[in-house]
Amino acid sequence: MSERPIRADAGPASTRRRLTSAELAVWRSLIDTTGELERRLGARLTEDSGLSPADYRVLLALSEVPGRRLRSSMLAAAIDWTRSRLSHQLGRLEKRGLIGREDCAEDNRGTEIVLTDAGAASFRAATAPHARAIKELFADALSPDQFAALDDILTSLRHHLSPERDS
Repeated sequence: MSERPIRADAGPASTRRRLTSAELAVWRSLIDTTGELERRLGARLTEDSGLSPADYRVLLALSEVPGRRLRSSMLAAAIDWTRSRLSHQLGRLEKRGLIGREDCAEDNRGTEIVLTDAGAASFRAATAPHARAIKELFADALSPDQFAALDDILTSLRHHLSPERDS
């Protein structure tokens, strides 16, 4: 493979470094592989539980907080979604009885999103099959050494992208 550099940034000349063809190929492989993994896991999740990946993400976030409730702005931040995207998803979940909306006790202007008993039951029912799919499609493909290397890589990327989290 050619090592023809591809410009990666437009910073000062002293810090410019070009992306090599090999680096670009690894990047594309990462994007393609994670996309395929997400597609397959999402299809399995929907097939096994009737929950979409978006449903699962919202229910997971609510299931992890005390009282199974969050203000919508905090929920949007927790799952890194825009408030608009979350609002549409919450409407779909509410129609199915998986979440509810209640006035915020601390601030009568706000609303809290609450995981209903039906939502908690749907989430619990989806968790074991989803974990099995993650094991089959992801974990079974990697050796312990590869897991350790992947953990190291992801930790390095996380630190690079958000150094303030480490402070």
